[in-house]
Amino acid sequence: MTHSSNAGFLALELDGDGAHPAAWRKARHTPDALLNGERIRSTVLAAESAGFHAATFADGPVTEGRDVAGRLNALQRAAFAGPVTGSIALVPEVDTVYPEPFHAATQLASLDYVSGGRGGWLVKASRDAREAAAVGRSVAAEDALAHEAAASVEVGRRLWDSWEDGAVIRDVPTGRYLDVDKLHYADFETPAGFPGEAYSVKGPSIIPRPLQGQLPVLAPAQLVSVDGPLLPSAVDAVLVSAPTPELLAAEAAEVRANLAAVGGGPAGIVPVGGGPAVIAELDVVLDSSGQSAAARLAELEAFTAWESPRARFVGTAAELADFLAELLDVVDGVRIHPAVLDVELEELAQLVLPELRRRGILRPAASGGTFRELLGLERPENRYATALLNTTIGEPA
Repeated sequence: MTHSSNAGFLALELDGDGAHPAAWRKARHTPDALLNGERIRSTVLAAESAGFHAATFADGPVTEGRDVAGRLNALQRAAFAGPVTGSIALVPEVDTVYPEPFHAATQLASLDYVSGGRGGWLVKASRDAREAAAVGRSVAAEDALAHEAAASVEVGRRLWDSWEDGAVIRDVPTGRYLDVDKLHYADFETPAGFPGEAYSVKGPSIIPRPLQGQLPVLAPAQLVSVDGPLLPSAVDAVLVSAPTPELLAAEAAEVRANLAAVGGGPAGIVPVGGGPAVIAELDVVLDSSGQSAAARLAELEAFTAWESPRARFVGTAAELADFLAELLDVVDGVRIHPAVLDVELEELAQLVLPELRRRGILRPAASGGTFRELLGLERPENRYATALLNTTIGEPA
């Protein structure tokens, strides 16, 4: 990730009706619309039109205390949004503990194809008993979560490289669809002492190599450690939270310093700024239609209390623009969690993003670009093709 420019990017969380558990009460649609494709289409197109660089999709059972009954699968929502959008990156949250890593990797590869190279992976490590029960698994221990995440990410990266570029040849005269010499086994086994249920993945994948080569992998900062098991070199970006907006920049700077100390990056890429990109997490409540943000929040809180681990900004659009301008001096991007999606997105689109663009703070949203390009990442070499080349020329693989 290149950190030499102040131009940053913005991601918008599109889960449900908003981050506040009572957001549905202020939504501008009928309740049944929340669980159909038209709602996904309209919100992601609105986010893209507003100039957001990425859309994220939370996943898992609905948190206790929320006033809605359920949500559609995040990866399926992102895949649905792929063909109807042209520039916005699509980053679903996908658990690394209970789903089969092989299936997660192949579904994410498919997302990259349907989005034209705009797919990403927001890593999640869940201890929710409901998620475990859904696939017949036992609840993972707390100290196993980072190990599960590291293993699943490594499986994904190996499988994405298990097809070399150009493996599909469609050679009609010889009747060959594939060049079998360009397919490789992943040959992954969980390491000795793995605290979870041990497993192995042979491979190769059932999907050709993703358009980006490797989808960008994002992970919460608390899962990533220079001491492992999920190393900074295994991810492309980390998400940073703090109790208050005032503490967010300092927390992000500390995380960046800690991760930059080790340098490196996936597939041998060494970011100019050192380490993965840093993305700040921010809940947002804005003034709207003559009602102050504080009054709007109080109205929502009267229905259901909002408990969130993220910093919460409550104020005007102008104040938010100033805050984001300062924050983007420290971080590479900000992931915004709107209190009420229909309301906050309108204010962000009309007042906040135009002002940030006027100041030259945001990167241009390029149609046809990939998520890796947005993050300043090159398309990586295939690990197996590189190993074979090194062996061929007499170097150790």
